[in-house]
Parts: sequence; structure tokens; C-alpha cells
Amino acid sequence: MSSPPTEAAGCRHLVVLGSTGSIGRNTLEVVRHFPERLHVVGLAAHRNWPLLAEQCREFRPAWAVVADATVLPQVDRKAFPPTTELRGGPEALVELASAPGVDIVVASIVGAAGLHSSWAALESGKTLALANKETLVIAGPLIMDLARCRNARLLPVDSEHSALFHLLEGRDRRDLQRLILTASGGPFRGKRAEELTQVTPEQALQHPTWQMGPKITIDSATLMNKALEIVEARWLFDILPDRLDVLIHPESLVHALVEWTDGSVIAHLSSPDMRLPIQAALLYPDRPQGPARRINWQQLGPLHFEAPDFETFPALTLGYEVAQRGGTCGVVLNAANEAAVERFLAGNLSFMDIPRCCRAVLEVHTYEPRPSLDRLLALDRWARQEVTRWTPARLHPIP
Repeated sequence: MSSPPTEAAGCRHLVVLGSTGSIGRNTLEVVRHFPERLHVVGLAAHRNWPLLAEQCREFRPAWAVVADATVLPQVDRKAFPPTTELRGGPEALVELASAPGVDIVVASIVGAAGLHSSWAALESGKTLALANKETLVIAGPLIMDLARCRNARLLPVDSEHSALFHLLEGRDRRDLQRLILTASGGPFRGKRAEELTQVTPEQALQHPTWQMGPKITIDSATLMNKALEIVEARWLFDILPDRLDVLIHPESLVHALVEWTDGSVIAHLSSPDMRLPIQAALLYPDRPQGPARRINWQQLGPLHFEAPDFETFPALTLGYEVAQRGGTCGVVLNAANEAAVERFLAGNLSFMDIPRCCRAVLEVHTYEPRPSLDRLLALDRWARQEVTRWTPARLHPIP
């Protein structure tokens, strides 16, 4: 891929991977608000080429990628601007993420599928606005080492990790006591395990606060999303799991808290609007007025906090265990969860069996403390296959 056309001085060239998803669409809303500061040079979608074409007609990027190459024969190339080069396949994602002249790559592809392009962006020294938490869950130590070696900047887009990033910025970490991630609690907050045995996908997809894709919404319902965020925070902030806590906070206004050794606590508050952490990453370190909703302090009601229910939501325990052990545990947990969520959405795995299945696969995998990237990718494939063979009647997958 050739370099994108030169824009006005100070304008940042932006690639959005996963532009048709929730994070991608919110990213483009931020771009609309700052046309003089942000210029889209590349967009990528998995299969939704009609929406991708619509986005290309508006933003006129140099490149567009449909990651699922099997969809390419269905694509109407006339729907795309003639100045936009259309490519297909996962290799094109990697090329787009490392293309010359790109300043920022927004990594919002869901799941392990986003690892290769995130790696390519960091390897080429770009700023990575990371919404794909799985990249750090799978390969946290390798990713952080790569960013340091290539002098690349990694800025978190997850609302909780973005909040922690800004709370910790410029502060002396020697006095840090603990980091606290908040969670809305999902649609089943306050329920007991016995009440969730007959949960349907339709019920689990009814999130009370956030509008997200199906996989992340199910993860929020099981609290696996928070489990993965524990692992992400462990590597992103280089902090041991015993200094990471989770609080259920249904209003979703406090996104994270930092407690210091003297007992003082600072918190990050904002409306539950993903455009704010996205803007913070795209325009870092500047904080201009943007499109995100603001808190109405005059109408603000009570804020509630409660401890999570580890018995009803055992995914949280898995998150702490995986953050503690590191090594190959992250890739196995993530792959098993992705495959188990697929089975649940397809109707052939129960809601409460999602974390049970993940634990079973974790317990039988061959643990390695310092795996290579190739080994991690091999274990990703292995764990998914194990999930397809797992049944509730079997304590462990077939060896």
C-alpha cells in the first residue's frame, strides 16, 4: 500500500479496523466532530460491505478492506468511491495496519481476530488505540515488549482502562495501593445462579447500559468481559492481580478508581458514552470539547457500589487466576470463551455452562510460562476445538 495523500499540518491519519461495529461507528462520530484534526485513510470491516461502502463514500479513505475474503464476490465495487482501493482477506488487514503514512490505528475488531493487525501496527511504530482487549489477554507480555522496542504508543480505548490510564498519568506509582475496575453488572445483576439456568440468548443480549455487539454483550452478562479486563489491566499497567479489584456500579458513571497507600481515592467519572475514551486516544494528550454526553450534576441521582458475586459469576475467578499465572492461560481462556459464546448464541450451550466450559479447557491445557507468538496461535486453535467437543456431562474435554 502506498502512502496516503498529505493533509494539513497537524492532521492525524487514521485507520479504523472494525469500522462497522459499535466502536468503529463511534470512532467515525468523533472524526466528524474534528474534521481538521482527524483524517480517515483506511477502513476495514469483517463482512458488512454495504455499511463499509457507505462509510467510504462519506470519508473517502485511500483504502478499504473486507476481512472475510469469501464475501468479496458479493461486493458491488461501484458502491465504493473510485479513489478507494478495495482489498480483501486478513492479510490486507495487516497491510492496512502497517501502511506508511498512518499515524493511528484504531483496533476495534472483536476477539482474537484482531491480534495480527494490532501486532502489525505496533511493529511499524504506530500509535495503537486499543479497543480489542483480547490482544493483551492473549499476548500481553509480548505486546508490551513490542511496543517498547518499537517506541510505539499504546492507548487504551476500553472505558475502564482509559480511565485508569488518565488517573495514573504523571503520578508516582510507588504510592499505589490498588486499581479498581467498575462493572455495570449486566442484565442479571442481583440474580442467583439457580435463577440463570434457563437464560436465553435474547435475555442475555439485553444490556441495561451499553449498546454493544452480541459477543461483548454476552461477556458482560457472564462478567467474562470484566475477567478479561482484569487480565488486560495486569499487563497494560504492569500490576499484580492482588492489587486489582472489581466493583459493581450499575449507573456506569464511575469507570475506575485508584486507591493510594494513604487511603485517598481518586475516581474517573463521565457519562457512559464510548466517544469520550475514543476521543481521548485519538487526540491524546489534548482534551478539546467533543461530541460525548456530559453528566448533568443537578439531576444526578445516587451512585451505588457493591461487591461482585463470585459464586453466581465464576468468570471473575477465572480472570484473576489467569492474570496470576500468565503464560498460555490468557489465550486459552479467551479462545474457549469465544467458542463457548458462539455455542450459547447458537442454542447448544447453556448460559451457566460458558464459564464451566472455559474452566474445563483451561485445566487440561499444557501450560507454558513464556510461549512464543506461534505457540499462542496454535493454542488458540486447540482451545476452540476442545470447546466444540465439551458437554456439561463431562468434567473435562476429551484429552
